[in-house]
Amino acid sequence: MGSTGGRRERLRVETTAEIKQVALKLMASDGPDAITLRAIAREMGMTANAIYGYFATRDDLVTTLINEVYTALANAVDTAWASAPAADPAHRIQTWARAFRGWALANPQGFRLIYGDPVPGYQAPEGGAAPDAAYRVCTGIAALADAAWPHAEHLYAGSDFQWPDFDGGLLSKVRPAFPDLPPAGVALALRIWGHLHGLVSLEIYGHLRTQTISPEKLFQEELAQLVRSLGITSEG
Repeated sequence: MGSTGGRRERLRVETTAEIKQVALKLMASDGPDAITLRAIAREMGMTANAIYGYFATRDDLVTTLINEVYTALANAVDTAWASAPAADPAHRIQTWARAFRGWALANPQGFRLIYGDPVPGYQAPEGGAAPDAAYRVCTGIAALADAAWPHAEHLYAGSDFQWPDFDGGLLSKVRPAFPDLPPAGVALALRIWGHLHGLVSLEIYGHLRTQTISPEKLFQEELAQLVRSLGITSEG
């Protein structure tokens, strides 16, 4: 019985993993609306009813996918951040950014699922599909601004950002984690995010392909310019 149960569980784990892989493959080839349990069943040579034994609804599958890929991204950038010395904020910011781009290039469909194409009709559970990962990435971005702030604060002395300028959900994450970061610092975090996310999105969606043969060089120079604009000497 034990051996039979073990084989059954291994088969279930393997089939669940294949379902998720096929879902991302369908998204890559035909867009997010291609993620349906019937299409996945057809691709795998299973009946639709058999798929429901693994995921009760399409939304359950999408939630699982988002949670797993978002958690993998959070793990990648958190590990990169922890690996860089706190005494070298330029290197730390660049290390986080390179990890973000590296993960996105290795997992383009995961990136698109988190940040790009919405799955039509998908309803996320209350609190979001991946609340822990979303919190970790959000506070990770704020940490970039927090690391830069002692060097950059004087550059934003004229900023008129106030707390009401920001979404309450964002502030509920950032302010407890970085109580000394002022409204101008939160705005700086969003601008840093715009720099990094913008270039990576252009690369993932193929918009840089006809513009440059060296998107990595472009990204590296953007990072160097970013830390210079923050008043930090780059050692990364």
